[in-house]
Amino acid sequence: MEELFEKLKDYADTRFNLFRLKGINKASGMMSSAITTVVLSVFFILVIVCITIGVALIIGEWTGKLYYGFFIVAGIYLIIGLVFYSMRDKWIKTPVSNKLLKEILD
Repeated sequence: MEELFEKLKDYADTRFNLFRLKGINKASGMMSSAITTVVLSVFFILVIVCITIGVALIIGEWTGKLYYGFFIVAGIYLIIGLVFYSMRDKWIKTPVSNKLLKEILD
């Protein structure tokens, strides 16, 4: 009987360690995905800023006043921002929630 309890205790310890290691694996996977997303987002934002300045300067040169180019580009971004705001649940919230749930449950 004592041997059975010892094996049961070993089994419980093994299951606990397995559960703990699976949790650590999931957490590290989610953390690495988050860090990768942040790094790529920073580079993407820097590229967009440089392109935006270039486009604003070109438009400003075409219109004769540099600040017109920046106002036009800002207006374009305002329209894009309003579209994203109106579609935020469909384009951002749902896909991000689904990805997080998939990472947690897999």
